[in-house]
Amino acid sequence: MRKGYKALVAEAMAEIVTLTPQQAAEKLGNPGVVFVDIRDPRELERDGMIPNALHATRGMLEFWIDPESPYHRKTFAEDKEFIFYCAGGLRSALATKTAKDMGLQKLAHIEGGFGEWKKQGLPVAEWQPKSHGEKK
Repeated sequence: MRKGYKALVAEAMAEIVTLTPQQAAEKLGNPGVVFVDIRDPRELERDGMIPNALHATRGMLEFWIDPESPYHRKTFAEDKEFIFYCAGGLRSALATKTAKDMGLQKLAHIEGGFGEWKKQGLPVAEWQPKSHGEKK
């Protein structure tokens, strides 16, 4: 293997902004900030999510960000700050780096992910599956 996940995560961490859960929580409710949960639906159903977060599974992220994609989501074309998170902070580091590479500019991820968020007693909402009928 040329490069394992540890090296990929380390490279991403060197290029992205990392917020503590408390720093991220201070941005809750800010209309200029979008929390992006990249976990799998099973994780959201089991553990909940940050209130009002956008669910964008890691596997669809690039397609949702790219305006040329038939799966593009308008939210990613808005002038907003995007704060990515996963369960523990590894997938979100990679997702944030990918979003940066794709041209999004105001980006961060949450250190320790949703696990650390919950451990600190920050707000958690029950996951409500939504239709993804949003169009380009």
